[in-house]
Amino acid sequence: MITLTIKRSRVGPVLGRHPWVFSQALAKIPDGIPPGEPVELVGEAGEFLASGYFNSYSQIAVRVWGHEKDEAVDASFFTRRIERAWQIRRQYVESPSTNAYRLINGENDLLPGLIVDKYAGYLVVQFHTRGIESWKTEIVGALERALRPQGIYERSDVPVRKQEKLGSVQGILSGAVPERVIIRENGFQFFVDVKRGQKTGFFLDQRDKRQACMKYSKEKNVLNCFSYTGGFAVYALAGGARHVTSVDTSESALGLAKENVVLNGFDPARCAFICDDVKRCLRNSKERFDVIILDPPAFIKDHRKKKEGIVGYRGINEMAIRALSKDGILVTCSCSAHLALEDFRYLLSEAGGKAGRSLRFLEAYTHGIDHPQLVPFTEGSYLKCFIINL
Repeated sequence: MITLTIKRSRVGPVLGRHPWVFSQALAKIPDGIPPGEPVELVGEAGEFLASGYFNSYSQIAVRVWGHEKDEAVDASFFTRRIERAWQIRRQYVESPSTNAYRLINGENDLLPGLIVDKYAGYLVVQFHTRGIESWKTEIVGALERALRPQGIYERSDVPVRKQEKLGSVQGILSGAVPERVIIRENGFQFFVDVKRGQKTGFFLDQRDKRQACMKYSKEKNVLNCFSYTGGFAVYALAGGARHVTSVDTSESALGLAKENVVLNGFDPARCAFICDDVKRCLRNSKERFDVIILDPPAFIKDHRKKKEGIVGYRGINEMAIRALSKDGILVTCSCSAHLALEDFRYLLSEAGGKAGRSLRFLEAYTHGIDHPQLVPFTEGSYLKCFIINL
């Protein structure tokens, strides 16, 4: 195994078990190390610090995946990581009423660059880096041994791969995978398009937020913005909503949302499905809603877009606040990693001030149990959700 030395002045994050090692932290980087090559990190005195894989000659040179000296990287290495991650999900998430969740959450499960989502008996995987992609055969084999899935489908079609100079890759890696999978979540059922849907087909990280919204929906008129395939809509109906309006720019997503409403035994007459831009819909709406759910895509794709994104978040939240009735409930989310929770809170206060409404937090959420986060890995924090009373 190749040994790389960490500079004494840069050893702190490694000792703190941060999963990224930047190239400037290394005393020397030999030429010709291929992506994915296992490396051992040591201090200037030669003491062992961590192990990982070499990824590139760019900013993040090493991704850490272990803290045991002389741990061999082979098929059993990946099996141990996967079984450990699965144990956490089986203990705290999986149940007769829930069979869909994130199985591997990249760095946070000591498999940097790897995402694996479980949908009933099927797995959907994403390889985000060159380094982890070089171990694809071993990882797929370990997933087969550990979970024995009916099929494994690859959705390595995420923008982050462009930074690695990798192309988009999709297709079956193992077994057979249907066009749509039916999953269970908190007792509800959903059709999931794992091959063409956003992310890996479903927003698994909103499970606890969807459930929280139920208690605010009874006898309420609900507007579900950026509704995608109707996750929040189904929960609102289950909570006793009088009527739910779902707005999204995707006709196919709205079609699946309607199917999900029917799949769970609810009357689609209690719903409206509007294919439109959410901002335009909010701006032009004359109706006042009791509950508005804002779950937009990330407005801040990178740090250079932060100011622009904050303007976008502030504007859409102000429009939603103006469209709410007295004592209304706003469920507002941000999945932008470059927007800190306190910054999100501040822009919401500005939106409330501009709309002339006082805002009170009732609940706040971040990642779910199946999206664990390493404590030092602040870069992995992205999801924020506030439930607000006006």
